[in-house]
Amino acid sequence: MNTSAAMQAILDDWSLPLPLTISIAAFALVYLVGWLRIRRTRPERFPLWRLYSFESGMFVLWFAIGSPMDGLADALLSAHMVEHMLLMSAVPPLVMLGAPAVPLLRGLPLWMRKAVVGPLMRLRWLRRFFSFLLRPVPAWLAMNVTFLAWHVPAAYDFALENETWHDIEHLCFLMTSLVFWWCLLRPWPAKKLTSRWFILPYLITADFVNTALSAFLAFCGRPVYSYYLTHPNPFGVSEVSDQMLGAVVMWVFGSMSFLIPAVLITMQLLSGRPETQRSGLAHAPTAHTSASR
Repeated sequence: MNTSAAMQAILDDWSLPLPLTISIAAFALVYLVGWLRIRRTRPERFPLWRLYSFESGMFVLWFAIGSPMDGLADALLSAHMVEHMLLMSAVPPLVMLGAPAVPLLRGLPLWMRKAVVGPLMRLRWLRRFFSFLLRPVPAWLAMNVTFLAWHVPAAYDFALENETWHDIEHLCFLMTSLVFWWCLLRPWPAKKLTSRWFILPYLITADFVNTALSAFLAFCGRPVYSYYLTHPNPFGVSEVSDQMLGAVVMWVFGSMSFLIPAVLITMQLLSGRPETQRSGLAHAPTAHTSASR
């Protein structure tokens, strides 16, 4: 089967995943409503680029797991690695740059905030759990252990053979990466840290993990995942070549997502600029009002 025929077959098999699409669209709409509401009183805190960033994150999320890209990822390891990188290295920073906590809260109907969100936020065990998880070491471990665990051949093949577990794998990648990027970007109303030097080893060691796995897949010289041996891809690409291409995608894209912020932050730290002049990767000032106001 030639490339165009293989691609057409994937498109023919694809159908719009309505529950997923509606869920992502709902998040995008709630954020938009909340952004419009909070912008009335805090326009300097929520410029237009934050709206673009969050909504772009929602689109990339849908593209990764709701579009025909998901079917292509089942056929090619290289496409699967693109999907993973979108979930772990593109969606989370885009979402976090949108400072989503307050707009998402303000975008909900008042009854939902009072009946659902309020009681949840008052649960002491839940607050303690997130207080623990949203720290650099637990966040780093959560993302990187999850990343490595799902790339163990038995887990990787199992997820591809079982659609429900494949969805759980994607959810694990997304949620742990959101936690990782929250600790890096600390979107408002998170408190600023007393020191930002920890961010450099935080990013560089994460890149070590990504590089080690990518290098293994690129240079081992044999197919690592048996799924691609029992389910030959329709594009006629050899398993080893497809694996090497996937490793390069993960290596380059993953490293860029870690090292570019590391370089920018290093330049900020060495420049000695005041905290208030930083933007983007800088800390947001401490909130002076509650999220529900």
